[in-house]
Amino acid sequence: MIAQHISQNSSTGASRWTVPGICVVLAAITFVVFAQTLGHEFVDYDDNAYVYDNPVVARGLTLNGLVWAFRGVHAHNWHPLTWLSHELDCQLYGLRSGGHHLTSILLHIATVIMLFLVLRQMTGALWRSAFVAAVFAIHPLHVESVAWVAERKDVLSGLFFILTIAAYVRYARRPGSWPAYGLVMLLFTLGLMCKPMLVTVPLVLLLLDYWPLQRLEPARRLVLEKLPLLALSAALAVVTLVAQKGAIQSAALFPLPSRAANALVICAIYLGQMFYPAGLAVLYPYPLTGRPGWEMAVAGMLWAGISLFAFMQRRKRPWAAVGWAWYLVMLVPVLGIIQVGPQAHADRYTYLPQIGIYLGVTWLIAERRISRWWVAVLMISVAGVLTMCARNQAAYWKNSETLWTHTIACTTSNAIAHNNLGNALLQKGRVDEAITHFQEVLRIKPDDAKADFNLGNALLQKGNVDEAITRYQTALRIEPDFAGAHCSLGNAFRQQGKIDQSITQYREALRINPDYAQGHLGLGLALEQEGRFDAAAVHFQKTLQFDPANEDACVDLGDIFLQEGKVDAAISHYKSALQIKPDYALAHNNVANALLQKGNIDEAISYFQKALNIEPANARIHSNLGNAFLQKGNAANAIGQFRQALQLEPDNVAAQNNLAWLLATCPEAPLRNGNQAVELASRANQLAGGANAVILRTLAASYADAGRFSDAVETAQRALRLAGAQSKTGLAEQIQTELKLYQAGKPFHLPASTH
Repeated sequence: MIAQHISQNSSTGASRWTVPGICVVLAAITFVVFAQTLGHEFVDYDDNAYVYDNPVVARGLTLNGLVWAFRGVHAHNWHPLTWLSHELDCQLYGLRSGGHHLTSILLHIATVIMLFLVLRQMTGALWRSAFVAAVFAIHPLHVESVAWVAERKDVLSGLFFILTIAAYVRYARRPGSWPAYGLVMLLFTLGLMCKPMLVTVPLVLLLLDYWPLQRLEPARRLVLEKLPLLALSAALAVVTLVAQKGAIQSAALFPLPSRAANALVICAIYLGQMFYPAGLAVLYPYPLTGRPGWEMAVAGMLWAGISLFAFMQRRKRPWAAVGWAWYLVMLVPVLGIIQVGPQAHADRYTYLPQIGIYLGVTWLIAERRISRWWVAVLMISVAGVLTMCARNQAAYWKNSETLWTHTIACTTSNAIAHNNLGNALLQKGRVDEAITHFQEVLRIKPDDAKADFNLGNALLQKGNVDEAITRYQTALRIEPDFAGAHCSLGNAFRQQGKIDQSITQYREALRINPDYAQGHLGLGLALEQEGRFDAAAVHFQKTLQFDPANEDACVDLGDIFLQEGKVDAAISHYKSALQIKPDYALAHNNVANALLQKGNIDEAISYFQKALNIEPANARIHSNLGNAFLQKGNAANAIGQFRQALQLEPDNVAAQNNLAWLLATCPEAPLRNGNQAVELASRANQLAGGANAVILRTLAASYADAGRFSDAVETAQRALRLAGAQSKTGLAEQIQTELKLYQAGKPFHLPASTH
């Protein structure tokens, strides 16, 4: 009977090209809305935990990643297929965000097309099914599910949800076919492993039995048929409750009456947003003071009215009852009766439930006695408006700053939005703006440990170390086991030179979280400052174990190898840092210094120049490039680099000394300037406190080139005594040779052969 019903209705007025054409149009309008996300960045809301700060995911598809995805709970969820999809993206695209967005778009397009095909197959209604799929494709409420990389679980589970229905329709044609039922079970299981929200699917299938499948079997048999699926749902529900234990909010903070009132109201809110999708935000704060009475009254009347209408029309208009029940049933897991997270409601929760409302409304409009052309105009107009609104909504997901700025504009007293915007601004170096937002968080929520922590980070970046320490200590009074606050407090103590106190804080952070990459990095830096290089190297290696994409650890490990004389190993780690972050100026600079030690002067110059392309105002890199030109024998270019370094940093002692040495000893007479050399070397000597034998040697050479030989002799003798006292034998021998020239009334100039 089902096959006959479908056959009779699906053939009406459609050529063989109509269905493929509709599929192409659905894909096109979806891509028009979401193509812009290919140029969007990751955002600082779960994308870090799911992708770019997740070392297992960042490595791509590996055997360890496969085991990790299925074993244990991560990010308060057990959804192994979602994790594997992110790992596959990292395998294909690395951490280039555009590729991750492309996968989400393609999954959404596939779900849209499958929804159209399955609805047409079930109902035989071609254009109604196309319209439902089009609204699903481009409704602004669904932007969050597609444009947010961390919500991959929505689009992935959505595809398996529709595939499960498709398989069930096939089974319904041949009830009792175990292979067909086995396929339903398999697809449903895969969907549950993407997102646990699909636990209500067995109930949705029961609704579809009523309409449009119109299965005439006894209700008892239809329910028994769903028992294996219900058992899977129950098992996954238990797993989810265990997995989300750390994210479930306390009854003291969210009392049951408050949660029940919120659940009633948000059912109405979602309906309102469906018809008027304005002011949509990624996070709506939970109303801790409860919902106003009038909101509950209006929502209750709306809910009761629609429910009564749907029940009374269950025979004449079965699609109304099924559509409304679909909506309510699929919303149950996310109504907040068990409150997970701080949000009152979320756009992403409507991704699958509102398909039921689209069905009901579309069939209601289609049965009106309206001209087919007017219906077409209405549907095209609705699709056009939704497309424009969805494109605007997707634009807010460009980066963290645009996302949270929009969220703050759409909500009030949103502590999380201010906190995350502050972090986004801090990463861009806009410290004062970030501080303003962290202070706003503390105004809204004075006992927010994360806000104190983030404010401390901003103050530390600004150089207010003492104030930062106070903030970290406040955060730790509120939350003593806050590993990040211990680590940042360690960073602040290390900046003050209090290495022992910093080590204590890093060790405490690692006691709380042994896998904390930043804790290992900080402890490694502190140990390196103490000269405990072997121990420091161990912690840098652990940093890379837990965070393979940590370019700072690569550079620090390279520095240790360079100090140990392992130049090739150092270069390897510096280059690893550049693979992670190609525009990392420090890594370019350090690999160049290592290449200089190997004698690869031209290659070193190339790396220094790359570093300056990234940071043209870095005095140290200019000075290092000057040294490279000096080793190459290119005095003119060396002098130019030292002068640029001093323009940027007038008190750069190394640049002053090096420039003075060249101006005094350069073999090319036109480049020498003894008087200027004396001025530079005197300033460098003053800044060094007169205790640097190398600078005194330069000052002596400068006096000699200026013709002040008595000053040259006296200064060279001081340099000689200092070098001897410091056991610098080689330097002492060089100074002794030059001293004899000064005593003979001759300056010291480098031989021309050094070019």
